[in-house]
Amino acid sequence: MYSWLWRRLPGSTLERAGLFLAAAVVVAVLLWYFLFPWIEPKLQFDHGTVGGGTSAPPSPSP
Repeated sequence: MYSWLWRRLPGSTLERAGLFLAAAVVVAVLLWYFLFPWIEPKLQFDHGTVGGGTSAPPSPSP
């Protein structure tokens, strides 16, 4: 994928590197400010329990 994109970019090697870096920054900003805030309520990263049980280990019986 990266080689295909590199061949399609116009300009010299330095210009291609600048365009590639700018495109990567734009994609990162779009993900950070639009996609991640939209999807965060649906994923609920802060709920760490699995199976609805308690987080404490069972106490040993005497």
